[in-house]
Amino acid sequence: MLVNLKEMMNKAKKNKYAIPQFNINNLEWTKYILKESEELKSPVILGVSESALKYMGGPNTVVSLIRGLIKDLNISIPVAIHLDHGSSFKICQEVINAGFTSVMIDASSYELEKNIKITKEVVLYAHQFNVTVEGEIGGIGGIEDDASKEICYARVNDCIAFVKQTNVDLLAPALGSVHGFYQGEPDINFERMKKISEKTNIPLVLHGGTGIPNDDIIKAIKCGTTKINVNTELQFQWAKGVKHYLEIKKDVYDPRKIIGSGELNLKKVVRDKIILFRNN
Repeated sequence: MLVNLKEMMNKAKKNKYAIPQFNINNLEWTKYILKESEELKSPVILGVSESALKYMGGPNTVVSLIRGLIKDLNISIPVAIHLDHGSSFKICQEVINAGFTSVMIDASSYELEKNIKITKEVVLYAHQFNVTVEGEIGGIGGIEDDASKEICYARVNDCIAFVKQTNVDLLAPALGSVHGFYQGEPDINFERMKKISEKTNIPLVLHGGTGIPNDDIIKAIKCGTTKINVNTELQFQWAKGVKHYLEIKKDVYDPRKIIGSGELNLKKVVRDKIILFRNN
């Protein structure tokens, strides 16, 4: 069933586990993620980036695809359709009108005051339709301060003001995680994460879940993180399976066989992450 993030996030926060967001790119990925999540009886968030939205045909196509798969595959677990890193009020409005149950507005590149203004506008619109909103403070991947040349993390007081003034449902504070593969070891500020969680009292989101050691994932969950995004690892492992298949089956041309050859690899990532996030 399609739901927003509120109930699943609050339950995860209370019981100290995390819900995975797996980004989707096509019908096959969506089907594999839904089936594996259903088998493990785990709620799941289907993340859709703006580029994936465009690739898959648009928000109405994405919503219809997911609704159809939920029905045809007899999916009984809670499923959320979430816009990942929405860049404007306009795109958030567009996907909400199409039936997305959750959106992320990422205005973190602006000064705090403008970030609050844009995020608040999205929240006011989204809440009319029972759609949850995720906001971001700082820059995932780190922002260099020109004066000190140190990574600037989300500040606790900024997070408190942001949550209070926007009424956002989830917060993604920049605390050292990055998108894609890490160059070296992740350096996540868990102490600040815990403090932000305690002071804001809302579910926190960890972007860049690929490549973070399991021990750090567990620590993040204990520090208040209840939503963890996984994308790059799905892409890498799916591609690895397809490449291996094509090396063996050099004469294959059926697109269903080619795309489907990455199924087991992708499902393994989904299963491993669900178990890790749930049984920390």
